[in-house]
Amino acid sequence: MTDLTPSRPSVAVAYFSGYGHTAVLAEAVQRGAADAGAHVALINVATITDEQWRQLDDADAIIFGSPTYMGGASAGFHTFAEATSQRFREGRWADKAAAGFTNSGSKSGDKSNTLAFFAAFAAQHRMLWVNLGLAPGWNSTTATENDLNRLGYWTGAGAQTMVDGGTDAVHDADINTAEHLGARVARQAALVVAGRVALSTTFVA
Repeated sequence: MTDLTPSRPSVAVAYFSGYGHTAVLAEAVQRGAADAGAHVALINVATITDEQWRQLDDADAIIFGSPTYMGGASAGFHTFAEATSQRFREGRWADKAAAGFTNSGSKSGDKSNTLAFFAAFAAQHRMLWVNLGLAPGWNSTTATENDLNRLGYWTGAGAQTMVDGGTDAVHDADINTAEHLGARVARQAALVVAGRVALSTTFVA
């Protein structure tokens, strides 16, 4: 009898952090994915190694993270994105799950532009975008700023940290939302892995 039990999905969190706030979110995404059963690689793209490039290539899902500076993703993240051009041409990341998260000093801060860039970047790599999967929080008289998705983003996880605050100033609700994103992507990646196993046994049989 063929074993249809899939292996644990592998998730890579590829992020750039200028002042440490986005790194806090990346660690939260990592925890969420790990708690949902995934193997997780946390990759700071500013210091990426050859081994970490291999981890990205081997991952079932990649979650992108960057602060939003001047209305878009940071230059450091763009440097990483442009370095993937050979992988883009070869289609190495095609059909992996993808998602994104970002932080800025303002509650809006044009974070949607950064999340839209991540989604377009993933689409160019022929990846499968996973949205946040949460309704907006903090938008009624009975809601609070401690709600998940308190800033009301749909495409990915958005966070807001005061510009004069340290890494301990990242809002707990935003950290919890990042954990939710990591867990959601891990679960979706597990479904993709299970589907591939099922299809391979169906067509082989």
